[in-house]
Amino acid sequence: MRVGFGVLGPVVAWDADGRAIALKGPRHRAVLARLIVARRRVVPVSRLVEDLWTEPPEGAVGAVRTFVSALRRALEPQRPPRTPARLLVTEGPGYALRADADAVDAWRFEQDVSAAAALPPDGALPRLEEALSRWRGPAYAEFADEDWARGERSRLAELRLHAVERQAEARLALGRAAEAVPDLEAHLAEHPWREGAWRALALALYRTGRQGDALAVLRRARTLLVEQLGLDPGPELRRLETDILDQAPHLAPATARGGAAAQVWAEAAAAYDRTVASGARTRLESTVGLLRDLSMTGGDGLRTARQQRVAAVAAAEELGDPELTARVIGTYDVPAIWTRLDDPEQAAWIVAAAERTLAALAAGPGVPGQGVPGVEPPGHGGPGHGEPAHETAGREAPGREAPGHGATDHAAGVRKGISHAPSGHETRAHRAPGHGTPSHETSGHETPGHGTTGRDTPGHEAPGRATTGHKGPEHEPLGNEAPGHGATAHEGPARESPGHEATRRDTPDHGSPERAVTGRELPSRWVSGYEAVEPGPTGEAAPRHEAVRARLLATVAVESRGGRSERGRQAARQAEEIARRLDDPALLAFALNGVFMQTFDRAGLAPRRDATGAELIALSARHGLVAFEVLGHLIRLQARSALADFASADRHAAAADRLGERHERPLVSVFTEWYRALRLAATGQAAEAEAAYRDAATRLDGAGMPGLEHGLLPLALLCLRVEQGRPAPTDADLDWGPYAPWARPLVLLARDRPAEAAAALRAAPEPPRDLLLEALWCLTGRAAIAVGDRESMARARAALAPAAAELAGAGSGLLTLGPVSRHLADLSDALRKG
Repeated sequence: MRVGFGVLGPVVAWDADGRAIALKGPRHRAVLARLIVARRRVVPVSRLVEDLWTEPPEGAVGAVRTFVSALRRALEPQRPPRTPARLLVTEGPGYALRADADAVDAWRFEQDVSAAAALPPDGALPRLEEALSRWRGPAYAEFADEDWARGERSRLAELRLHAVERQAEARLALGRAAEAVPDLEAHLAEHPWREGAWRALALALYRTGRQGDALAVLRRARTLLVEQLGLDPGPELRRLETDILDQAPHLAPATARGGAAAQVWAEAAAAYDRTVASGARTRLESTVGLLRDLSMTGGDGLRTARQQRVAAVAAAEELGDPELTARVIGTYDVPAIWTRLDDPEQAAWIVAAAERTLAALAAGPGVPGQGVPGVEPPGHGGPGHGEPAHETAGREAPGREAPGHGATDHAAGVRKGISHAPSGHETRAHRAPGHGTPSHETSGHETPGHGTTGRDTPGHEAPGRATTGHKGPEHEPLGNEAPGHGATAHEGPARESPGHEATRRDTPDHGSPERAVTGRELPSRWVSGYEAVEPGPTGEAAPRHEAVRARLLATVAVESRGGRSERGRQAARQAEEIARRLDDPALLAFALNGVFMQTFDRAGLAPRRDATGAELIALSARHGLVAFEVLGHLIRLQARSALADFASADRHAAAADRLGERHERPLVSVFTEWYRALRLAATGQAAEAEAAYRDAATRLDGAGMPGLEHGLLPLALLCLRVEQGRPAPTDADLDWGPYAPWARPLVLLARDRPAEAAAALRAAPEPPRDLLLEALWCLTGRAAIAVGDRESMARARAALAPAAAELAGAGSGLLTLGPVSRHLADLSDALRKG
């Protein structure tokens, strides 16, 4: 029987037909409410006793058990005697309520408000109205004085106020100002200190032809703020009063579909078309900036952005301007968290284009056009239409090697004489802060990685828009960084360890022509190709493109992830070194994304990735780089999962969700939903985990990330079965995608075909160097034990040994095969016995 629960008012429960379930006395309701507050987590009996009584009586523990028994009978009346409860369960030292995600009115309210944030006004309004209709009174009404309910009551009350104001904004955007007035007046009568609501009410009155009432509302707001709080109205209220007095045109009701935002967009786009010549080179840069933003709007936007990105780079190359091409390539810096390629052909093409541009910049002025006869960009089947990358031993997509080793050989003449080994000037001044060292968790706060860049002063921030981190073909768009709108980090303050200080310039030239070209200050010295180039006799910088060059290097690092070439790791190191030397926060964030993508050359590197994520969070929070702050939280979610620190991982998932909701980045929740399924799997809740995985898999349809989508659900379910000691699924229609070589031996064993399984195991390549490296080695090891393949057992044990302290696969944030140490022990035992 499906049971629903209500806490937005008095605590109640309903059966599947909507009839109220008798919950007996107030203590019974208090136990139920306390378990709902815990959100499916276990509440120890001792905590329940403390929460129910100020001075617990003798026999309090027995009383709690009696309350729980009565609640079970009420909630599951059809449950046969002596069978385990499925809703209010006993687990470890206490109890948990395993209610469905949409079974509690407060949880559904939060889901509706979150979904509305990503919708246009005409979609958001009905969702918000439905959400607000769930309230029957104050949350947890009869437990207002209980400490355990206070925080949740406050949080839900604040979210409700936010929803009321969002509802008013949606009505205003849709030209329904008159409908907004009554609810806003009632809202402000109870909550008079909310300036946003005063502004919305005044604007609603103005748009209904009540200019005098609108000004009176603003005067009333000023009086309340000044007389009772001693505060002047904020700038938005003051500006609105001036605009109403001036009858500013932009206050008129919007007529365009979608409201005022749509109207502003249409007018600005029309003005751009009129003003900027159709052949102007600046259009390419504007276009790629738009594509970067488009990639973060969801699946369709991501697919289109990837396809048009290639076209924009090809168009820039046709113009024969390496500086322009470099900016067009480097501007598309959408953060990436997933290491598997969606379109390996396109990734290889982007890497080759970046390498050609690096060579052209190194050669200096006078280099002819960059276009390569016979080398065409990927066809219009484009992004999303290629097969997922199947990384096999010794095979990589073209363009993943260093120049001259797989990339197109255009401009080979200018490359001659350029060393392919890093010169003495190219060695890193220091390692990435904290890399190789686990982050130190103290007092429930996670300490960011060491060595974050320092200056917070405006002159040391990336001017203009803050860049968003890379994002190659398969990346999940995360969010745009709007300077000034970044959420504060959930980490402790960044620390700089001796020897890890960010290198800074002594005399930045804020008015230099280089800044006009690139949007950043450039130093008087740069690194050309792989060799240092000193200033000429005049003191003028040699080539002026060090920051642009770092973006190209970061692009190479991001787009060559998962390969076996040293070039990707070399490019990541060089991009990071330049970014630290320039003290450019946005550039450093992009470079650190490349560093992260190249931190999979062996197993057991979760602590290093954790440090990178910590630095990204601290850096991004200081400089308003929202997309990279989200990226940092997702990286730490993965790393802390690998280290079995789910309390920290939970915090990072929640922080990523908050930022994704606030900045309308719908793909963030794809990753956090998969993480929550992993969480269930890692804590032994196999049935719940399987259901959660199936639900999460539906989010991948149309998400624009085929490299993440294909084969992932069957792989997750296979891992669940292996953890339970069950055979692999054998359904003929399962799409194993790129994971087929490592799943096939176990599937054949489940079909009782050991000889074929042994042959499939011998044919399986070495797992690709990505987020699932440890998981695929564990599957290889299990199959090797089953068929007695000692060579494969030894290889798996050697590969997994550095990750002995981690959970296999959990570093992906998606799935797990349990502790690596257990697999190592089984491999060692099998090798000894053999």
